[in-house]
Amino acid sequence: MDAASEPDSVSSRVRAVLREAILKAGGWLPFDRFMTIALYEPGLGYYAHGSPKFGTMPASGSDFVTAPELSPYFGRALAAQLRQALQACGGDTVFEFGAGSGALAEQLLDALGDAVRHYRIVDLSGSLRARQARRLERFGERVQWLDRLPDTMHGVVIGNEVLDAMPVQLLHWDGDAWSERGVVMNHGAFAWADRPTALHPPLDGPFVPGTITEIHPQAEAFVRSIADRLQCGAAFFVDYGFPEAEYYHPQRHGGTLMCHRGHRADSDPLQDPGLKDITAHVNFTGIALAGQDAGLEVLGYTSQARFLLNCGLLPLLEGAGIAERAMAQKLITEHEMGELFKVIGFAKGCAFDALGFVSGDRSHRL
Repeated sequence: MDAASEPDSVSSRVRAVLREAILKAGGWLPFDRFMTIALYEPGLGYYAHGSPKFGTMPASGSDFVTAPELSPYFGRALAAQLRQALQACGGDTVFEFGAGSGALAEQLLDALGDAVRHYRIVDLSGSLRARQARRLERFGERVQWLDRLPDTMHGVVIGNEVLDAMPVQLLHWDGDAWSERGVVMNHGAFAWADRPTALHPPLDGPFVPGTITEIHPQAEAFVRSIADRLQCGAAFFVDYGFPEAEYYHPQRHGGTLMCHRGHRADSDPLQDPGLKDITAHVNFTGIALAGQDAGLEVLGYTSQARFLLNCGLLPLLEGAGIAERAMAQKLITEHEMGELFKVIGFAKGCAFDALGFVSGDRSHRL
């Protein structure tokens, strides 16, 4: 099959799986199930096939850029926090979830050196695991891939842009009641359809009639699973999102669901499933509460810019060239990644004042 026809083939096969799932579900498929198939269906979903995803330019065939691809100084600064956490818990293992191209793992392993004897990657995508293996080959047996969450963990957990890719449930407020939004077939095409539900956002409102928003049971369940398995250590998650009061503010009445393809964004996940990323912003209050309820201590919550500066990004850049500094600057400038992306940290079984939150901690806003 030639390269030009491959995307059409992938999308047509994903659509076939989705149509079958809708039929088996009685004609209406909840959106979180639609999102799961579109992103993770083995061999077909967006993260399960071999197309490029991460890169700085559309010409590479990539769809979006993450902080590790943007600048290696992201991982080098983050390493300072991970080193402190490893020392505090007496561990030598890092667990990374959703390792993407392997760029962050490479940066952390180089920066942490002998402090990390074991680097464990949990990634659902076979194609991405193969890409990671090629990139990380020089680290030998220090790097291993896990097919599922380990039963116990001692060390540090890291997830960069993992929570936003976890399937969400969609809700619609008509002014009187909430409905859950799902997907149906309409003359051969995917279409939205709402059903009555007892589900509702964690806030009572006020909500503008016509509001579409998301709730995040899978992301919160994931954090609880981490809490159950973490014996002694810390966990850090970097992602775009807001505290609950901002997430469900009346002005955000269209929700946060977004798709990415070719470094362009659109808001229609029903078009071209399997060929583009589907994400939703993170409700960091829900993530914090899920962790706390499961026994984790919240170490802090702040912007990516403040976190990286606290971790020593500026001193690291003193020996960098002009081009390297320009790219690293995008990690912390407000109109780029600096303010939109946030970092939340947790700990269990060890106490320390986390370096990344020493200044500008916003935990009080969660």
